[in-house]
Amino acid sequence: MDFVFDLPPDAAGNTCVVVFVDRLSKMAHLAAVPDTIDGEGTASLFLNRVFRQHGLPEAVVSDRDPRFTGKFWTSIFAGLGTRLDMSTADHPQTDGQAERVNRVVEDVLRSICAETPKRWSAMLPLVAFALNNPVHASTGYTPFYVNGLSHPRVPLTPPRPGSGLSGGGEFAEPLADISPLAVRKQVDTFLSTCLSVLRHVRDAMAESQEKQKEHADAKGRTNVN
Repeated sequence: MDFVFDLPPDAAGNTCVVVFVDRLSKMAHLAAVPDTIDGEGTASLFLNRVFRQHGLPEAVVSDRDPRFTGKFWTSIFAGLGTRLDMSTADHPQTDGQAERVNRVVEDVLRSICAETPKRWSAMLPLVAFALNNPVHASTGYTPFYVNGLSHPRVPLTPPRPGSGLSGGGEFAEPLADISPLAVRKQVDTFLSTCLSVLRHVRDAMAESQEKQKEHADAKGRTNVN
């Protein structure tokens, strides 16, 4: 687990995202939180977002944020029988999967913030969906399939030039029978914006995976030489 900090305040005053990644399925769970959230609040989110989906893990990996080293946090997980593993400067890879998700989440959310600074948290469910629907390189399956043995039904998301988040015009034919015109345009914009977020996450994940591959290839060549 990890945090994305320093986002613009949304309508509720949240400026951070807490990121949970299930180690087995690679499923990501995201929640908008204020920067004042403490260990108790984070533990409640963990139980509400992670436990109800996956049960209690044998171990939780995090950095040494004070929220994860405080007495409440360490005591509650000791009581639950879950081991707490801390990533360190010497072994940052212990929390690598959350950090990779963080990079994608932060990139996408900052793109959203550029156009609608107070609405980024409303897009979190879409971002989480898009994170959990692609095939994961380490499992060969999507997180959705590993976790529930099913694939969610999704709308078609063909390539689209640019990565702007302003929708419009994409659903003209399917929505042609909707009236009045103002409602049709509103629905079109809403759906197009949703699909734009899904595409943006997909593209950001593909770019992140390509960079990981380049890094691994370069490291392999160094080891050989």
